[in-house]
Amino acid sequence: MTMKERYINPFTDFGFKKIFGSEVNKDLLIAFLNSLLPDDAGIIADLSFLPTEQTGRSEYDRRAIFDLHCTNKHGDIFIVEMQRAKQNYFKDRSVFYASFPIQQQAQKGSWDFRLKPVYMVGILDFIFDEDQVSRDVVHHEVKLLDRSTGQVFYNKLTFIYLELPKFRKSVDELVTDFDKWCYLLRNLPELTDRPQRLQEKVFSKVFEIAEIAKYSPAEAAAYEDSLKIYRDLKNVIDTAFDEGKAEGKAEGKAEGIEEGKLEVAQRLVEGGMSVEQAASIAGVPVALLQSS
Repeated sequence: MTMKERYINPFTDFGFKKIFGSEVNKDLLIAFLNSLLPDDAGIIADLSFLPTEQTGRSEYDRRAIFDLHCTNKHGDIFIVEMQRAKQNYFKDRSVFYASFPIQQQAQKGSWDFRLKPVYMVGILDFIFDEDQVSRDVVHHEVKLLDRSTGQVFYNKLTFIYLELPKFRKSVDELVTDFDKWCYLLRNLPELTDRPQRLQEKVFSKVFEIAEIAKYSPAEAAAYEDSLKIYRDLKNVIDTAFDEGKAEGKAEGKAEGIEEGKLEVAQRLVEGGMSVEQAASIAGVPVALLQSS
């Protein structure tokens, strides 16, 4: 197998988990989260990984599979999702996902309902349709807000969305750690060497574990499969967009995207992947995949 790129694509399931999803590399996830979380979250010194598969409190509740699920020493909970393809109801999905760690804090007997903070982080390889006009806003921090006063009403539930296609800084314009992480996630597959602005220890480690030539044949094959899934999803969206644009109908584009993503998810299930994981990767509802 021969691949042109030197480094893996972090938007593939393999690439994302390789960089951020293992105990040995959790220092990278800590550094990344510290670069984008609000000041009131404090500095994360350590993280413990939690199960990524979640079930509701009753047999009637739905299931969820997170990309990453972890907690710090204070009990604060972090869900990190890499969304590779546009999903019509991704914000709804974010709220649904955040409800699991909230409900799981319930205690039997006498309980005062005090909750630990929950942070839902969405790393997006697309731009929200409603945010097309805000071309320069990459980092969105969302909390429950009192519209009458303009003040935060509840500060223990935070949604952070990174619309990475909006990040357009060149390597010479990188200043903050957040800039550098965004640049790396956006451009890693196109890089042929380590830029001078990314020579810090944490970024050097990313380049070391992302170099495809160092992988075993089994790892390289797994990455190639993951890359094919990512490219299939991107092709579905690009094709549906072109067709919808030619027809002049937004609904045609949306329907084409959803149908294409469902086809990708079905292929993943046929290849042996669970329905829940296939639905999560392709960005389609589990119920839709189960009924197809």
